[in-house]
Formats: sequence, C-alpha cells, structure tokens
Amino acid sequence: MNWKNAIINSRHTIKSAIQNLNETGLQVSLVEDDNKAFLGTITDGDIRRGLLKGIDLSQSIQSIINRNSLVVPPLMSREMVLQLMKVNRIHQIPIVNESGNLVGLHLMDEILQPSKLDNLFVIMAGGKGVRLLPYTENCPKPMLPVAGKPMLEHIIDKAIGEGFQNFLISIYYLGHMIENYFKNGSEKGIKISYLREETPLGTAGALSLIKKFPLKPFVVTNGDVMTDIRYNELLEFHVLHKATATMAVRVHEWQNPFGVVKTKGVEILGFEEKPVYRNHVNAGIYAIQPDSLHYLNPGEICDMPKLFEKIAENRKRIIAYPMHEPWMDIGREEDLIKIRGIQDTL
Repeated sequence: MNWKNAIINSRHTIKSAIQNLNETGLQVSLVEDDNKAFLGTITDGDIRRGLLKGIDLSQSIQSIINRNSLVVPPLMSREMVLQLMKVNRIHQIPIVNESGNLVGLHLMDEILQPSKLDNLFVIMAGGKGVRLLPYTENCPKPMLPVAGKPMLEHIIDKAIGEGFQNFLISIYYLGHMIENYFKNGSEKGIKISYLREETPLGTAGALSLIKKFPLKPFVVTNGDVMTDIRYNELLEFHVLHKATATMAVRVHEWQNPFGVVKTKGVEILGFEEKPVYRNHVNAGIYAIQPDSLHYLNPGEICDMPKLFEKIAENRKRIIAYPMHEPWMDIGREEDLIKIRGIQDTL
C-alpha cells in the first residue's frame, strides 16, 4: 500500500476527494496545505454530511476537512495504535511527525495482518555454544528446544508473523542439523538460504559471505536471542532515522552493594547509598543498510560492534534503538532453564 496516494491538497474539490477515495480504497484522504503541513482527514462520512448540508461537489474541501482527526507520532508501538483504533472505532490513523508533516498511515488490516516484507532477515546461528555444554555437545545452540521447538524456530516464526519472507541463516557448528530441519523454508511458505562459514567469522563477519547484496535494509539477529521486540518496527525506526546501521539496545542496571563516599583529595564531598548505575547494552539485534557490507572483508573475522565502528569512521550514521520488551540472551545454562520455565507458563 502506497499511503502517499491518499494525500490531497486542501485546494482540491469535493469531487476530487471522492475520486481519491475511490482510487485508493483506503477509506480516508489525507489533506495537506501548500507547505506539506497536515491539516486533517476526509472520509466518506465527512463527504455525506457535507452533501446533506447542501454543499456542491465543485466546492473546495475546506469545509468538510476533519481538522481534529486522531494522529499518532512515528515511534508509537503497533499495539498502542491498535488499542487507539479499537477505542475510537476507526481503521486508519495518520502518522505525523513533530514538524506537523505526514510520514505514514496506519491501517488496522495491516496491523492485524502485516503486509509482506521483501527485506532480508538474517540469523547468526553458527556459534558453538561452549558455555552451554553438555547441552550443545550434539546440538547447535539455536536448535536447543524451548516450549517444544528450537529457539531458532521461535525467531523465524515470530519474524514470519511480522511479514518477513526471505531468510538467510549463517551456520557453522553442526550446521547440517539446522539445514536438515528447516531445509529451504517451503514448509513454512518462506525462502531460506544459508551462509556456510568454514571457520567462525564473528557476529558480523558471516555477512561478508553474502554474494549478492540486498537492495533494501535488512534485519540481523543472533540466533540465541529470545525477545518480544517487533523486528518490523526496528526496521521502520531505522528507515525513519535514515541510519546506515541501527543497534537495538537495552538498559542494564547494576546496584553497588555499598554506600559510595564522594571525595576530593582527603575531603569528603558527600555520600550516595548503594547507587544504581545504568548503561545501554547491545541486544544482538540490528537493522543494516546494504552498503554497510562494503566495510567487511570476505572471510575476515568481525563482530558487530567493530562493523559499527567502521561505519562511523566513514562518517555514516549509526544509531541506537532503545527497547523495553522482554529479552534474554541464552548463553548459559541458567538462561536456558529460565527461558524454558517462562515459556512453559505461557
């Protein structure tokens, strides 16, 4: 759906608004002034109410614009947008930025059944999982079962539910088990290809094996990260901010178990009782522009933070996507036991 087709200028006639509604099928027209500022919406109901008042079809739409239409900011979550739609009994909500300009349109049908995305979804699943021995002795870490199916399948199914169709899985340790399980993805109605590492290349190095660069920005996630993050919203955030690379980050809190004494030389300046320190940590999920792959050397070990540094060194924009959703990196036995317990209670 190209929402921009629903935009009409405030100088248009009611007749042209009717034509726009019929052509787009979106049940709403988005009205802008000559400076591209959003003025409001027009629906079939607005037109009918105008006609009942005796307005002629050749008249300007100025008198029937709903100037108090509900709008939302670009970063509002889909869940919140859906709630607003249900409460207000509407099926479309314009997305308006801080400058008062249209940047998109939410449709209930697309939120309930996300449109298909042709953006690539890459999963790094080649790690040995040494810290999870003996669980990983005969099973690659992403294939460890959680709630009846492999962690990797949870990630793929979640991405499918958000519209992703094209998957690329990086494999190394016991990679044949992953290939034998998922094959080409046809059983799930998707396409799965594989990057086969001959030696471990790190969390970004495997991307250097991509022979044909994607045409659109793509998502990358570690194969051992379980989360409720919406991958498609990360991608939208990345595109909206015109970044070259976006890293999902979480706030990590650590409380000092002791009271801290602030000093200058021998002088005591003050006290802070068991202070809490907050930092942003890498969540292992990213959105990447295709041209970022130029900063990787084929077959060379590289982790994601290093790739981000290379991008920044070339004066390209790297940004953080703050996430609040439940998240767990399954790197230790206690993590695996915990996530299994959480899933079993759902």
